[in-house]
Parts: sequence; C-alpha cells; structure tokens
Amino acid sequence: MTATLNIPPLYELVTYDSIDSATSEAKRLALSGAEEGTLVWVKDQTAGRGRFDHQWLSEPGNLHCAIVLRPDEPMAIAGQINYVAAVSLATAIAGLVTPMTELRYRWPNDLLLNDLKVAGILLDPCGVNNGNIESLALGVNVNVKSHPKDLDDSAANMHADGFSKSTDAELLESFSRNFLSWINRWAEEGFGPIGKAWIQRANGVGQPIELQLTKEVVSGEFVELDSEGALVVKLADNARRKVTVAEFFSM
Repeated sequence: MTATLNIPPLYELVTYDSIDSATSEAKRLALSGAEEGTLVWVKDQTAGRGRFDHQWLSEPGNLHCAIVLRPDEPMAIAGQINYVAAVSLATAIAGLVTPMTELRYRWPNDLLLNDLKVAGILLDPCGVNNGNIESLALGVNVNVKSHPKDLDDSAANMHADGFSKSTDAELLESFSRNFLSWINRWAEEGFGPIGKAWIQRANGVGQPIELQLTKEVVSGEFVELDSEGALVVKLADNARRKVTVAEFFSM
C-alpha cells in the first residue's frame, strides 16, 4: 500500500492492504525487535480482534491501527496507556465530527458516539520481565465508515447521521498527533492530567457496572478512578473493590 500521511516523524509507519490484525502484526514486530513508535495501519483486517480474541468486524474504510510501545513499567502503570490512547482518540474524533455530538468513554477501552460503541482499544503485552511490561501492542479500531449491521442497537460509525465525512486516513493523522502529545505529557506529569481528562467524558459514574474479567465477574457501582487509574467499584456489601486496566486485559 502506498499512502502519504501527515503524521509525526517519530513514528515508523508500516502499511498493509490486508492482513489478519493490526494488533497481531504490531505484536509480531515488537517481538522481532521493532522500535517503539512503529505504527501499523491496515486497510482490511481478515481477523480483527478485541479483548479475549473476540472478533472485530473490520470493513475497509474503517480505521485499524496499532502502535509498538516499550514502557518498561509495572503492569498497573503500563495499563495507564489505555487512558492515554482513549483521550487521544476522543480528541481526534471530536475534531472530526459535527459540533455537539456526544462522545463518551465506557470503562476502560470503549468510545461511545451518542451512547453507541464507535471504537475499541486493546492492550496486548509482548514481553514481561520481573513484573514490568517491556513491550506491548496498542491496538485501535474505529468504525469510521460502517459498523456491523447486526449491532445496530449497540454500535455506531462516524459517517452515520452526518456525524462526519472524514476518512480513516484523516483520523489516523489526528490520532497519531494527539497520542504523541498525550503520551509525552503522561511521561512528564504522570497519570493526573490523563485521569482528569478521561473522567470528564466518563460514562456511567455512579451507576451499576458489570465487568467480565478472566476468572470472575465484578458487579457493583462505578464510584471513581483512583489516582493510578484503577476503577473503584462499590460492591453489594458496600465494600470497595479496585480493578486495574492490567487486570481487565489480563496483562
């Protein structure tokens, strides 16, 4: 694939017309020694995936990309990159849709457009050493032009109802710039500014929440994010349970 994109030069762009999954390819590249900032962009994913390897229908015209990162941080801290990606992606989408379009986060990895899912984020660790995440693939899938028709009651796309006429390439350009800005801020200032930006668009604070983790289901009330990005859930017995992004993704 040949494409001219206006993305920051710190990224190393790798493009494919068709491949199984942007996240899977980023993980393979990370394991083979690819540098941090390697950005995989796939026009047509033949086996797009989300958490627990759930299928992500990946039609051409939508955005499927992944970034190789090498945080070398404990799992709980590396998991904060999920919020960095969410805030960056929301900022990019907000700049491309019509004014007053409601855009919110569903903990921890979904973006909602007028209460319908428009995007998902995936953290896939590639290398762990003594509890630190040495490398990971950050996957991003966005319904730009279309969404699965059998999910009309729960999914949306950016072109629906005239929200936007932007292309996947334009969204990738904006996301790449915003992600670089926010991850640099995270590195310099910690989680505070990221958490503040995320909670401003959070969906469901103070409402019931049910989380399917690897070995259990956690149900209760979404209370808040703590200072390191863990979700605080008030259980039925009023006890507080913290769930980290790393636990959600089984990192």
